[in-house]
Amino acid sequence: MPAPETHRETVLELRVNNHPGVMSHVVGLFARRRYNVEAILCLPVDDGAQSDIWLLVNESDRLSQIISQVEKLADVRTVVRHAEDSCLFAGLRQQMYGGAEFRQSA
Repeated sequence: MPAPETHRETVLELRVNNHPGVMSHVVGLFARRRYNVEAILCLPVDDGAQSDIWLLVNESDRLSQIISQVEKLADVRTVVRHAEDSCLFAGLRQQMYGGAEFRQSA
């Protein structure tokens, strides 16, 4: 029996203008390109005029192209691609699932 395929993950950190519809524009771009977002975290920064959005995504050959397209969205100020060992979502998984691997049921 072959070993289950493992996907390398990376975290994208977006600084965006904070107003209704921004999250929809960002995740809509991923959806239109059939690129799955594994996890999302969004928090306002400073005075609330901007927010940071962290997206956990799988690595793929198309990711660089999608990042380029995200950077062109009017409300996206910056995009930072973090190393795959970013612990942001690992810590949340640990809290939520007690270290157990999360499995999505069909």
